[in-house]
Amino acid sequence: MRRGWRNWPVIGLLALAATLGGVYSSTVSAQNWEPTIRAFEQHDKAQPVPPGGIVFTGSSSIARWSSLAEDMKPLPVINRGFGGSQYTDVNRYAERIVVAYRPKIVVVYAGDNDLAEGSPKTPESVLGDVQKFVQIVHYRLPESWIYVISIKPSVLRWNAWPKMKQANALIQDFVSKQERVQYIDVATPMFDARGNLPRDLFVEDGLHPTAKLYAMWTAIIKPVLSKRFSASAKIAAATSLASANLLIPAARRCDCELVL
Repeated sequence: MRRGWRNWPVIGLLALAATLGGVYSSTVSAQNWEPTIRAFEQHDKAQPVPPGGIVFTGSSSIARWSSLAEDMKPLPVINRGFGGSQYTDVNRYAERIVVAYRPKIVVVYAGDNDLAEGSPKTPESVLGDVQKFVQIVHYRLPESWIYVISIKPSVLRWNAWPKMKQANALIQDFVSKQERVQYIDVATPMFDARGNLPRDLFVEDGLHPTAKLYAMWTAIIKPVLSKRFSASAKIAAATSLASANLLIPAARRCDCELVL
């Protein structure tokens, strides 16, 4: 009996570890996203997406951005976020939810699930996953621009913020040395003048953004995308005009010039 009593603390610790592991695995670990990805593909068959637009992808902060298309008007954006995902999940499905649309611009947000409390990942491993994402997209779409949104702080995961902040610094440094990749910092503006994180930026769970936070992100992200998209459109128009001029016979071009 004494022997069994002495084993109870060990058994209790093992049970607690299993419980915590279960909580982590059910919320932020790699999951089978195949049904979600297939649902995107079925939707695209019914309503094909024209190439050359802007794809937003990533975790629940993107997936729950229900006003994204309206917020980004007139930019042609589609939302391919899937909640609970990590960078490894985004990489796994990048061919189907990013490359398949042949976008001019890709916007990605992930990382806070990756570094949530209990996760074995590190800021360095998250950086590695971001590097892989850039590699996957630019291998197939070398002319497309990639915008990496910083990992956001949150009330729920405040204890993990130091690791997230470290990952942001690593990602920003990497991105600064890449072509056609840019880092967008949405984290710094989230703090008030006293350095506090306002509670009204998050819904009841203390993790996901409220309309107020999405409005803040829109004000930060939209001008960057608008500038890049309009520049890309001008380049495309100039290229198209140059190609059209090459198709006009030399004699006709001369006549036109004389008339002018």
